[in-house]
Amino acid sequence: YHVNHTVNITCDENKRSPTINVILYVFFMAGVLLTVFGNLFVIISISHFKQLHTPTNFLVLSLATADFLIGLFVMPVSMIRTIEVCWTFGPTVCFCHIFLDSALSTASVFHLLFIAIDRYYAVCHPLLYTTKITAGVSLVFIAISWLWPMLYTFIYLHTQLNIIVNNKNEHCDGLCLSFVDQVWGTLDLLVSFLIPCTVMLSLYAKVFTVARHHARALRCLTDHGCSKEQKKSKGLPSRDKKATKTLGIVMGVFVFCWLPYSINNIFGFLWLGYLNSGLNPIIYALFYPWFRRSLKQIVTLKIFIPGSSLINLVTEKTKSHLFSEAKLHLH
Repeated sequence: YHVNHTVNITCDENKRSPTINVILYVFFMAGVLLTVFGNLFVIISISHFKQLHTPTNFLVLSLATADFLIGLFVMPVSMIRTIEVCWTFGPTVCFCHIFLDSALSTASVFHLLFIAIDRYYAVCHPLLYTTKITAGVSLVFIAISWLWPMLYTFIYLHTQLNIIVNNKNEHCDGLCLSFVDQVWGTLDLLVSFLIPCTVMLSLYAKVFTVARHHARALRCLTDHGCSKEQKKSKGLPSRDKKATKTLGIVMGVFVFCWLPYSINNIFGFLWLGYLNSGLNPIIYALFYPWFRRSLKQIVTLKIFIPGSSLINLVTEKTKSHLFSEAKLHLH
């Protein structure tokens, strides 16, 4: 990590009107709150309700944790950087901010990569899924998704090819910026974005091809014009289809949000990437009935009722049925 006072860069003082600044703070704070509380609901849902303790959901839980930390620690500081322009917190905070920003964003990429692998086995090799993708394997995926980005980012920020600038001048305290050599920048783009995303897209292309084949086979079960081979094919369980579709959308939104900043390193595009961390809970709410039901239990504080962790969230049941079921589990 290097603080370089010789780079000829100065910060321009904030020349926007106070009204514009207030509007920007309100707008960015709304994004911060959406990201923090949205992902907190995901974390509580999967942690509390035992029915949601599956290998896939463990990965979703860990991804939500990374997004939650982005909203809690990275976005508020970036909000100040964006609006106030000049950096006043010193080189140590600058390093910590850039480290967390890079490490947590890369962690999100690798979580999505392992979720794609999980969906590949669930759809393309369903008979092997329960033996290949166990809770233990999911925990290994999670460990790699956290440890590799942390190690990679630490090396990335300490290499001689990278300079973090906290430049002093007579008008304001300085800037918190990360400069990279072109070779290192290209390598970083490949390792932390393009290669993982290419693998993800390839896996999901295969997944949706197989899913489409299964859908045709399912329609053929009542169609006398189908071949014997087609009739022997089994369709995917609706739960797997829903999970695959939802997580595929999550991956697509991630690529859409982070691709502009990854290719053209413009600071304004960074907030489009941050927006992705707040969008995932909205996607879950739109496509996962279990998340909507668990959210209702959390907001109404019914998760504090004894036995609430045992209720059925996957199938639709009445409110009284849900809690009578929880009481039966207790007895």
